Amino acid sequence: APPPTMLIFDSPDRERCVVQRECTNTPLQALVLMNDPTFVEASRKLAERMLDEAGPSPIERIARGFQLTLSRFPSEAELQPLQKLLQEQMARFATDGEGAQGLLSVGESAASSNWMAAELAAYTIVASVLLNLDETLTKG
Repeated sequence: APPPTMLIFDSPDRERCVVQRECTNTPLQALVLMNDPTFVEASRKLAERMLDEAGPSPIERIARGFQLTLSRFPSEAELQPLQKLLQEQMARFATDGEGAQGLLSVGESAASSNWMAAELAAYTIVASVLLNLDETLTKG
């Protein structure tokens, strides 16, 4: 039996050859991408790359996340909601250090100590959104 995550993302059962995979987009897939420890940890690692590899501005960092996930630069219309989300999450985690530490402790690898927990946690949320985009999952 294939792992449940493979079934949720329409993986073939490996008993026969398939020419084209069926593509669906269900709320259950989003639930897995937002909550499964593997994907939460992947979001944190993407956030670390966004912080490490881009300049100091949030726009540069979000654009780097776009490049890594979608192989393109974001439009202004795509940047604005992500900047707003980042600001909201920065404010949230600035007052909720325990929540930030809880998010950063998910997974087997240790969180980078190069960044403040609130900042890394906020970028982790933005990275999770990038990894959950329909374009990232099915159209990229």
